[in-house]
Formats: sequence, C-alpha cells, structure tokens
Amino acid sequence: MKNKDIVKYFYEVIVSENLLDELSKYISEDCVQRDGEKEIFIGIDGMKQHLAIMRGTHKGEFIGITPTNKVLEITGVDIDKVIDGKIVEHGGAANTFETFFEHHLIKPV
Repeated sequence: MKNKDIVKYFYEVIVSENLLDELSKYISEDCVQRDGEKEIFIGIDGMKQHLAIMRGTHKGEFIGITPTNKVLEITGVDIDKVIDGKIVEHGGAANTFETFFEHHLIKPV
C-alpha cells in the first residue's frame, strides 16, 4: 500500500470502527505528536488514548462547562507522516467549537 492508502485505511476503518487493538499495525512504537514546533512522544499507547477522546460522554466539568451527560463527537484534521508503512508523526487540529456550539455548551457573544 502507498502511504496515503495506509493513512486512509487507518482512519476510515481502524479508527472509525474503533479497532484500537490493531494500532500496532499502523502506528510506530516511536510515534510522536507534533504540536507546533514541539514534538511529544506518544507511541502506540499514547495514540490509543488520543483516539479514545474523540467521542465520549460529557460527565465531568470541561474548561468550565458543567457536565451535560451528552455524547459528544469531536471532528478535526489529522496530518501524519508515514515511514516504512507506519505512522511515525501525528499532528493536526480538533474542532471543539462546532460540537460545543451545536450542543449549546457555548453561546455566541
């Protein structure tokens, strides 16, 4: 598979179907997350934790927002670097604004 096909399959199948036990086939043990100029080691376990927070039930206070017990899904854009068939670097941006606005957790000013 070409790198773009690996990443496409990873998100469309592995992530979408929550097949987190298969992450080691697609994520390098040395995987880092890029945050601007910073590089943070996350490895396979860190990627698993990262993916688990994209959908969840709002049960605790989050950035000052009182718990709603609603199921929230966060969308975003991912930019990944692949070497030897595995993702070695992950970066991107999450769109929390849209989800919070849609569920009336924030209001326009």
